[in-house]
Formats: sequence, C-alpha cells, structure tokens
Amino acid sequence: MKKVLITGANKSIGFETARQLLQKGFYVYLGSRNIENGREAVAKLKAEGLTEVEAIQIDVSNDESVKAARAEIGKKTAVLDVLINNAGISGGHPQTATGVGIDTFKIVFETNVYGVVRVTQYFIDLLRKSPEPRIVNVSSGQGSLTLASDPSYRYYNYKGVVYHSSKAALNMYTVNLAYELRDTPFKVNAVDPGFTDTDFNNHRGTGTVAVAGARLVKYAIIDASGPTGKFFSEENNPETGEIPW
Repeated sequence: MKKVLITGANKSIGFETARQLLQKGFYVYLGSRNIENGREAVAKLKAEGLTEVEAIQIDVSNDESVKAARAEIGKKTAVLDVLINNAGISGGHPQTATGVGIDTFKIVFETNVYGVVRVTQYFIDLLRKSPEPRIVNVSSGQGSLTLASDPSYRYYNYKGVVYHSSKAALNMYTVNLAYELRDTPFKVNAVDPGFTDTDFNNHRGTGTVAVAGARLVKYAIIDASGPTGKFFSEENNPETGEIPW
C-alpha cells in the first residue's frame, strides 16, 4: 500500500485530495496544524468507510513541529511514496506593492515557501526509499510571471503581491528540486488546483473541491513516463495542462 503525506489536509482541497487518494488505495497521513481538527477530519473519512488514514500534527512554519512529524511518521513506515505540499496561507487583502508591510511577506513566505522547503527536506529520506516517489507542490496560476504580466490573462487585474510572490518563489524551488532529482525516479511538479470555492478565498472561487483534488491526485500518481519539473494549471490550459512559469 502506497503512503502519502498531505499537509494542510484537515479541510477544503487538502481534505478532498486525501479522500480521493484513500479511494485509490493509499494510506494517508493527514497533516494538520491543529491536531484536533485533523482528528475530526479523520473521523469524517472513517465514517465514509475510508479507514486507512491517521492525523499527523504538523505546522509547516515551525521547524520543531515538522521534525516531530517526521519522527512520528518514521516510527510507522520506512517509506513515503508521495508528498503533497498543500498547506498555504493568503496573507489577507489588500496586498499592494507599495503598501503591504514586510512582516506580512515574512509570515506568508514562512508557510508557502520555507514550509515547503522544510517539509521536503525532512521527508526526502523516506521518499528516496520509494520506487516511484512523487512530490506535488500546490501552486497557483497567479504565480506565473508570464500570465501575471499578460493583459489578456483572465485574472490579470486580480493582484496580490505577497501571495503571488510566494507562489512564484515556490515555483522556482520546484524547478530546482526537479532538476536536482532529474536522474532519479522522482517526479516533482507544481500544480494549480484552480480558483476553487473554499474559505481560503472567502468562497469567491468558481471551481469545486472535487475537481481541484482530482488535479492534485493526477500528478501524485503519474507513472514513470510522466512529466517532472513542470507547472500545470488545467483551468488555464484545459488541453495539456502545462502553463508557462
């Protein structure tokens, strides 16, 4: 049975991704910053008959928390097959380039960028032991420099300098990580789940969590012939999914 760790999985897209991977036969470590919220999420899944799941306390912005999560999972398994770096925060609005404070940048980057680096580095040893390790970094089409600077882009007028900058930085980390692991069985990709109706955006999104979760799952289970080091947003490119950095 393949095993996956999903950060920020106690609700919304992360929770739905956990559900879909459980339905595909994965064992899920459901990461949650608040362990009680994580346990409640696990209870909901088990009530659906999806039993191969357990909550793991992990605050990606806290080094000791991630270290403890690695130790806990390491007691349960010697191998991790998939890591989905889903946890993220928006930083609130408005986010103007001339007005938002440095402290907001620090808070958002601590989770959206440093958190991904932290979790990836702590769990890379378990992933290396998998015959088909996969890393999915949950990004956003708003992190594409090409799209963000194109007046014809559907979300061109929706700017948010902190959040968008954090996703652009995450994308560059993804490029470098995929390059570093290019001669291994790893597949590492950045995936935009789309503008989804969740509390993350005060339910302004138009997509469903079912569709968003499926987009993440797709790249969590790709085979050896699948892509690596790519940026996918099926919302912005329904044909091939790949979009420019």
